[in-house]
Amino acid sequence: MNYDPHRSHEILTRTPAVLRAMLGGVSQEWTHATYGADTFSPFDVVGHLIHGEKTDWIVRTHWIREKGVSEPFPPYDRFAQLRDSRGKTLAMLLDEFEGLRRKNLDELSGLQLGARDLDLPGLHGKLGAVTLRQLLATWVVHDLNHIAQIAKALAFQYKDEVGAWREFLPILPRA
Repeated sequence: MNYDPHRSHEILTRTPAVLRAMLGGVSQEWTHATYGADTFSPFDVVGHLIHGEKTDWIVRTHWIREKGVSEPFPPYDRFAQLRDSRGKTLAMLLDEFEGLRRKNLDELSGLQLGARDLDLPGLHGKLGAVTLRQLLATWVVHDLNHIAQIAKALAFQYKDEVGAWREFLPILPRA
């Protein structure tokens, strides 16, 4: 499937509701659990998505349109949520994410990007040349990746409880 702004919008608009359905009202034993060392909990993932809404997708869209490849994007702090989410509840994070996502999608729609815009190049500090189309497609896949990561963190909590069925559950590591 080729990148299509309307099809992408279908996924991006649903992510806040998906997260709320998966995590809203769920105990911290679930939402703050990980699936191993150096992995994000569902709480961490929501904070990470918030940071992306503030500093990545729309910011980089404007960067590409204004600067092209003249200078690379500012680096993205993949761990900013560990600092920024301190003292907040998951309900607060879900509300914040939903508001930021709505604002960003409204802003993106307002840009009325055409095919020429989507082919504009930008410069990533590690990846090199990228296009606006690739950035926006990555936004969609990034959401889906983190939804899967949340599911994995939740599933991992019962990795030892499922017994022999673990063999049929590829979301879990093999025993």
